[in-house]
Formats: sequence, C-alpha cells, structure tokens
Amino acid sequence: MQAILSALAALTRVIDAANEHIGRVASWLALLMVLLQFIVVVMRYFFGVGFIAMQEGVIYLHGTLFMVGAGYTLLHGGHVRVDIFYRDARPHRRALVDLLGVILFLLPVCVVIGWATWPYLEQSWSVFEGSKETSGIHAVYALKTMILVFVILMAFQGLSLAFHAVLTLAGRETRHDAAAETGG
Repeated sequence: MQAILSALAALTRVIDAANEHIGRVASWLALLMVLLQFIVVVMRYFFGVGFIAMQEGVIYLHGTLFMVGAGYTLLHGGHVRVDIFYRDARPHRRALVDLLGVILFLLPVCVVIGWATWPYLEQSWSVFEGSKETSGIHAVYALKTMILVFVILMAFQGLSLAFHAVLTLAGRETRHDAAAETGG
C-alpha cells in the first residue's frame, strides 16, 4: 500500500509541475492579447486601417489562454467551489469533497466534452478549416484543438487533485488545500 501511495505522490508532483509550467507559459498570452488588441484599436481609430487576421488573433489568443490555463487554475484552487461544504471544513472533509467532486463531476464532464468534441475536431482537421474571411487566420482547426487540450489538462489535474485527496485521507499529506500546497 505504501508503494501505491508513493507512486500517487510522485504522479501528483509530475502533473502539478506540468500544469504549473504550462500555466506560467500561457499567462504570457494575456499580455500578447492586450498588446495586439491595443494595436488593432490604434490602427482602426487613428489610422483607419484594419486587419482581420489581427482581430482574429485576439480571439485565438483569448481562447487559447483560457483553454490551456484551466488546469493551472484548478491546480491553484481558482475554480468555483461550493463554499458551504469546503471553506470551514477540516482537511479530511476537504479531501473527501475534492475526491467526490473529481469522480462525480469533473472527470465525467471531461469525458463528455472530449467525446462530443472528437467528431467536431476530426471534421475540422480533415479540411484544415480556416477563417471564413479571406484575410483571416486559416487555422481554425488549431483553435478548435484547444478544446481537446483543455479536456486533457483538466482531466490530468483532476486526477492529481483526486490523488492529493487520497493521500490526505491516507494520512500521507497533512494539509489538503490545492492553493496552499502550490503556494497560490
């Protein structure tokens, strides 16, 4: 049993570190998005020039930021929780709520989103779907792929959250609070 718990602890460290790194890299997309939007506004209202690809670029950056950053947000406890059960709970109760939440809600939703998205992505990739605008970004298929990336990152971070909960319930972790564990 100790070997299984040690393996779970090692796996949580890997998943948490991966989502931490991905989230930190993705956070730069916010700055890039703001700068691009600023340039679009200045060009349109001061110079009377507009580029559809730049406008679509803001949308691509926005979608990518939120899809790729969702696992990082879960890692740091930034998603909505039902505070009546969680806020004042002891670590074991928090662990139980997290474990049940992942098993009953998060993972099934990830499966449904992944299952529903697959044909949508397959069709988009089969034709290398692009913008409906002639001068737009012709990589809609890549943007739609971010949905699958979201599902994968959230599912893995959900598993990590569940593993942290199991470790807390087994007495291997003394604090069960995702934000506290990662310094967030």
